[in-house]
Amino acid sequence: MLVLTRKLNESIQIGDNIEIKIVAIQGDQIKLGIEAPKHVEIHRKEIYLSIQEENNQAASISASILDQLKNV
Repeated sequence: MLVLTRKLNESIQIGDNIEIKIVAIQGDQIKLGIEAPKHVEIHRKEIYLSIQEENNQAASISASILDQLKNV
C-alpha cells in the first residue's frame, strides 16, 4: 500500500485522468474531491462490496435456474 501525506487543497494524481483533492478537514474526518472520467465508477468501499455481493448472488441464482431448466 502506498501511503501519502497531503494537506488541505493538495491533491494526488492517478494516471492521466483521476485527481483526488483534499477539500476539507474537520476533526477526524476529511472530505475528498474526486475528478475522474464519467465512465469510471467511484463508490465508497462498503457500497462497492455490497454491489459485488449482490452481483455474486444474482449470478448464483441464474446458474441454479439454468440447472433447473436443464432437468425439465
